Amino acid sequence: MLYLQNHKESKITVFERENFIGRQWEMSDDYPSLQAMGWSNNEIGSMQVQNGAWVCYQYPGYRGYQYILECDRHGGEYKHYREWGSHAHTFQVQSLRRVQQ
Repeated sequence: MLYLQNHKESKITVFERENFIGRQWEMSDDYPSLQAMGWSNNEIGSMQVQNGAWVCYQYPGYRGYQYILECDRHGGEYKHYREWGSHAHTFQVQSLRRVQQ
């Protein structure tokens, strides 16, 4: 069960390294390929969900392992990939999509 809020105002900030360090990028739309949109590598160190819920995918085009991140879980703060879910084994995230009703 997802604890959803207003999806029209979904917002997430991704960080280059864990613990919210390094280059950051705030997003409020779906991104089928982070590299195509300007993110320099295929990994994300940490994420902060300010609003809504997001599905993060291991590969571009919404493929591979999926991680559901919500602003109501962990206070929206995901400091390390191990907090993304029990099956998370890598920092690799290459596409993101908002959960919408």
